[in-house]
Amino acid sequence: MARRFHRLIPPNLISKPFSSSTEAVDPTAPIQLLEDLRKIRVLIQQNRTETAKRHLQTLIPFHSVSQLYILFSQSSPPPDTKPVFTDTLLAVYAESKLPNEAIELYSLVRNDGSFPSVSAFNFFLESLVNLGRFTKTLEIFSDAVDSDGWVDKFSYGKAIQSAVKLGDLEKGLDLMNRMKKCEIMPNGFVYNVLIGGLCKEKRVDDAKKLFDEMLRRNVFPNRVTYNTLIDGYCKTGDLEGAFDLREKMKNGSVEPNIVTYNTLLGGLCKMGRMEEANRILEEMAFYGFVPDGFTYSILLDGHSRCGNVEASVALYEDAMKKGVSLNEYTCSILMNGLCKEGKMDRAKEFLTKLREHKVVLTEVLLNTMVNGYCKVGNVDKALLVIEEMENEGMKPSCITYNTIISHFCALGQMDDANESVRKMKTKGLCPNVQTYNILIDGYGRSSQFEKCLQILDEMENNGLKPNVVTYGAMVNTFCKKGRIVEAKVIFEDMLNRSVLPNAQIYNMLIDGNCTRGNIKDAFAVFDEMLRSRISPTIVTYNSLVNGLSKKGRVAEAEELAFSITSKGLSADVITYNCLISGFSRLGNVEKCVELYEKMKASGINPTLNTYHPLISACKKDKIDLVEKILEDMSRLNLTPDRVVYNELIQSFVWHGDIRKANVLCSEMSNLGILPDKMTYNSLITGCLKEGNLHGAKDLFDDMIAKEVGPNDGTFNTLIEGHCKVKDFDGASVWYREMLKIGFLPSVSVCNELVSGLRDEGRVKEAEIICSEMSMKGVCETSHEDLLASPVK
Repeated sequence: MARRFHRLIPPNLISKPFSSSTEAVDPTAPIQLLEDLRKIRVLIQQNRTETAKRHLQTLIPFHSVSQLYILFSQSSPPPDTKPVFTDTLLAVYAESKLPNEAIELYSLVRNDGSFPSVSAFNFFLESLVNLGRFTKTLEIFSDAVDSDGWVDKFSYGKAIQSAVKLGDLEKGLDLMNRMKKCEIMPNGFVYNVLIGGLCKEKRVDDAKKLFDEMLRRNVFPNRVTYNTLIDGYCKTGDLEGAFDLREKMKNGSVEPNIVTYNTLLGGLCKMGRMEEANRILEEMAFYGFVPDGFTYSILLDGHSRCGNVEASVALYEDAMKKGVSLNEYTCSILMNGLCKEGKMDRAKEFLTKLREHKVVLTEVLLNTMVNGYCKVGNVDKALLVIEEMENEGMKPSCITYNTIISHFCALGQMDDANESVRKMKTKGLCPNVQTYNILIDGYGRSSQFEKCLQILDEMENNGLKPNVVTYGAMVNTFCKKGRIVEAKVIFEDMLNRSVLPNAQIYNMLIDGNCTRGNIKDAFAVFDEMLRSRISPTIVTYNSLVNGLSKKGRVAEAEELAFSITSKGLSADVITYNCLISGFSRLGNVEKCVELYEKMKASGINPTLNTYHPLISACKKDKIDLVEKILEDMSRLNLTPDRVVYNELIQSFVWHGDIRKANVLCSEMSNLGILPDKMTYNSLITGCLKEGNLHGAKDLFDDMIAKEVGPNDGTFNTLIEGHCKVKDFDGASVWYREMLKIGFLPSVSVCNELVSGLRDEGRVKEAEIICSEMSMKGVCETSHEDLLASPVK
């Protein structure tokens, strides 16, 4: 029964003042309306509420809420009639989907010190929820509870549902706890709503706790409960948890449905576990479930993720044979897979099949084709697809032309890009913000900075407001080219136009300054970022750590790197790589190794960029450590790249293990990694260390044959190697060869050759070399001083 209240209703629920129900009937009130209300009162007294409801439905389009309520109240109805009337009128407004009128009536009833019956109140709440009025539902429910109104499980259920729909899970859980305190036991609906909300936020563990609570309280989970929780497990990648729950579902005598199977298939396909997905498909068939369009969509997506386009095509054909209708999205998955793999002939065949099956081709499908042709560099065929679109009555959109424009911009073909813009305009399409952003990025890539600014002006002249992507493209362009001043000007213009920069733009400016060595300016941008309440990301901190490390300020870099934990961030592989590189440049092997071990202990797998500076730091003095690093790389299944191989080969040559250096070179070649100058120079050094002059000459000849041009280091190594074994004839030959190519020896090598010739009495040759080098500025020492100097 309705309960009475003794305090004022909140202002947000009050409509407007109205006369007390005890006042006399308004003499200006329409006589017909008064008569209609009298008949409704009689019907209510005769318990003919459905007939009364029909009469009210004819009145509500023509009379206001307050008019109906007040006139009925003023007609001095019997005490037990008015509550039924208000309940009936509330139901009529709810059924007619007139929430504002229902809310106004509720306010009038509450302001009159009354309350609807619990059934009418629940029907009212349900109508608000169905119409998406979740905030108002919570307001009205709170008013009822705070005023000690009569609410039940259903009322709580609708309030909890509203809280979850608004994304306020904590409110929903709080309402459930309040429900329990009032000794109103939550039902399956309440649990299902909260489990669904928790799963949506990937709080599957909390959802599972509610599921277990259901079982303890003998609230039996239904198919919705199981399917919701299975979906939660699948979306968080816990497929074992999902399948365990499916077993519990069977044991609980709850039959799975097509949704259960599709959910499990979705989880498997997302993880690329297609063999297991096929087994689920077989199980579905065994239990009599026929795959629907959604099933095929999931499987097509799974095969596409695994790059198995042929399986996707076969699946599509199977669906067609079985008469399963596939929607545009499903067809676009297959089309996208074919285009992504560059299989444009197959994509065209698929398009033909779609036509044969009377599938209406959409702009999305044809835009995918355009994008696919552009990706494989066949822009002519992309343009033919656009013609086909037009022939079939479809008008290409900005997205279509933007794809073509983007292709030309990526290739630096800006004239062609502008021609596409012109064609776009002739088709009655105005370039959008994305079009201009693409052009700005294209001109930026080709260093046509003035054009970037012209595009910005044109954009504004056409009434388009540049967005954060527009400015991001320009800031990035200037920063990449080292033009930090211009980037800062663009940034200031962005602020002046009230376009708020995001973390990415601040990161560009910080990284640009760090790359140029402007650490002070980088930190000034960082401070501005904090003042603007833009949260720095790990990218922000990594740029600063890298900048400090390159400047040799490694202690500051390390302090900054590990202070980020207080900001809710964690050092990643890039953070560690920057620090190791910094300490490597300073030759601090112990610190490099310490960071390397700390990195692994943190569960971060090293990358090749970790090993480059690490091996470089260790190669001269820590050959045993180099061996250990090589074992670590093997355990991580990390194949060395050319840089790592070169560092390793150089390290083993320095330590005299020429055999190991040659083994690594063979291993490198077997992997298809061609040796470069550094490789050959190290191997030549190794041969010369062993006195193997012929081997060094063979390596040089191989270097020339493979078109790996020698550098001055190559010749310096050869000259020095011959000098060390007193083969000054050979050293002189390499010296002449070096000059012929256009390289000059280093002062120390020149000194060694000249001193060796002098010691052998070949003063004239030494004098010639000394004269030649003095003329070229290699040696400032006079002929007499150099020829008289002792051998070093």
